Amino acid sequence: QVQLVESGGGLVQAGGSLRLSCAASGRTFSRYVMGWFRQAPGKEREFVAAINWSRSSTYADSVKGRFTISRDNVKNTVYLQMNSLKPEDTAVYYCAAQGHPWYSGRYYYKEEYDYWGQGTQVTVSS
Repeated sequence: QVQLVESGGGLVQAGGSLRLSCAASGRTFSRYVMGWFRQAPGKEREFVAAINWSRSSTYADSVKGRFTISRDNVKNTVYLQMNSLKPEDTAVYYCAAQGHPWYSGRYYYKEEYDYWGQGTQVTVSS
């Protein structure tokens, strides 16, 4: 069992930055692929980024070059550094964990994640 708690959301002006954190409980954190998703009002929850135990990572095209995912396997925490924020980045951001191997490519699909945090609101004003 893994429990996830996000923090770091808030209100920021366009062009600004935020860093989200996701603290995980459990001794096997390093074994999980960790992902960030987001959900804007009236829209489906969408993939943002994912990272595996050895810090290989992948991003949605919409955030590539602006967002950076990282993890600290000692602190059991995954981060999402968000730079050059745009109003269209406004959403509730969720972190999630899955036990599938990285090569399976299942990190893109929200249905493949086993554990979810409660979400943190990010609002970008224009």
